[in-house]
This record gives sequence, structure tokens and C-alpha cells, in this order.
Amino acid sequence: MDPAPASGTLAGWSVAVTADRRREDLVGLLRRRGARVVEAPTMSTLPLADDEQLRAAVEECVAAPPDLVAVTTGVGFRGWLEAAAEWGRGEALKVALAGSALVCRGSKATGAVRAAGLREAYTAPTESNDDVLAWLLARDLAGRRVAVQEHGAPMPEFSAALRAAGAEVLPVPVYRWGPPADPTPARRLAAAVAAGEVHAVTFTSQPAVEGFFAQAREAGRYDEVVAALRDGRVLAVAIGALCARPLDAAGVPSVHPERGRLASMVRTLEEELPRGRG
Repeated sequence: MDPAPASGTLAGWSVAVTADRRREDLVGLLRRRGARVVEAPTMSTLPLADDEQLRAAVEECVAAPPDLVAVTTGVGFRGWLEAAAEWGRGEALKVALAGSALVCRGSKATGAVRAAGLREAYTAPTESNDDVLAWLLARDLAGRRVAVQEHGAPMPEFSAALRAAGAEVLPVPVYRWGPPADPTPARRLAAAVAAGEVHAVTFTSQPAVEGFFAQAREAGRYDEVVAALRDGRVLAVAIGALCARPLDAAGVPSVHPERGRLASMVRTLEEELPRGRG
């Protein structure tokens, strides 16, 4: 844990960071506000640049460009293009996607699309895959090809709904989520949460929540962790409603900002922690 900073809106509060990607950004935001930070990644992001399924998806898109593309994450879309470029198919893939309707799950996905010189057809205002799916299902999908850029795990229900509407679905697996490279910090965090030794735990993705619960089970602390989160000794903070779903499923109350941004999540912490918690 960090030494206790002298001042700031979060001085005197200890906050755990479970993120893998952008962990340094979140840690910096918290430290600048005086928080004691516990860094404990609960999952890892594994690129699939050499994956044969991804390479096959690139070739399929180049050979028969999709009519629509679900862009679920900015990092995933960039990784898709970067992998294609490594195989000498980067420009061909961009040309193929230029004729597709690119449907983005939020501003980060849209930013990645625009950075590639492409334009989106739609950006989900709630940054939810549910909104992306609803937009797609509102179209006539019979006989249309839809590429689905997956975000760390297969999306069987999403793809099944598209197929039921008559679409031909092409999954594009760009990266996978896995356990943390070193599980020790996450298991120490589970013990600290169980003992009420941290004031809040932040989560920036569903896999981070699921990974934390998995490490708590491995450490034999799951029931204690859930109890501490349920009774308010430790505040669970998610980056958005979608991220909070595994917490909801475990009966754990949580708070999250309206907009899924790191800075917004930190502002939520600033508002919620002084309200009698800790």
C-alpha cells in the first residue's frame, strides 16, 4: 500500500485498483487526490496476434466485406487492425471495413474507428452491448454479414440473436482475458477486503470483478469478501452498470458514474466515500 499522502480529497482513504489495462492512469488519478492505493490486478489481457481464428477472420473480411461491424472496444479494434497490418493485410482490411456500417459501443470504440480513418454509423449512448445489439436488430439482417469484434470472451448470446434475425455472423476474437500474471496481490487484496483494511475497491470491467471473486475463492476468502462488500465495510465501485453486473449477481451493492470514464469513477469515489463509510 502507498504511504499516507498529506492532503487531497481522498486523503485518509485506501482504494484498491484491480484494473489491468490503464491501471497507471487510474492509480495516478487517485494518488493526485491523496488516496492510499493498493494495486492488485485481478485479470490480464492476452493479445491474439498469432491466433489462427483472428487471421481467418481478417481474410474473410477482406474477401467478402461485412455489411455491418459491431465494434465493442477501442483497444480491440486497434488490435484487429494492428494484427492485420502485421500480416500485410492492414490496408486491405481498412478498405473492406470502409464499406461497412460500423456500430460502436461507446466513445472509445468510436475514437479507434475514426483514428483509423473510418466513420461510424452509430455510437451506443450508454456504452452498452445491449444498445449495439438493439440497433442492429432494428435493421433487416436477413442474408447480411455481421462481423462481431469480441472483447475478451466469446459473445454467444449476442451472436445467436443476430443469427436468429437471419444474419451471417463472423466472430472476430482479438484478445482474451486470463488470470493475473501474478495472483499474489489479488489474493492479498481479498484478505484485506475480508478484514475491512481497505475502504473501496474499483473495477473497470466485468472480468476484473469475476477475476477478483475467483482469486478470493482460491484464497478461501470468498464468503468473507462478499460479506464485507455487502455490509458496506468496503465500497464496491464500478466504472458503469455493465461492469457492475457480476457484483449485482453476487448480491453486492455498488456505485458507478453515469458515464464510463476513469475520471468520473474517481469523482464518484470522492462523493461516496465520505458518506459514513470506512
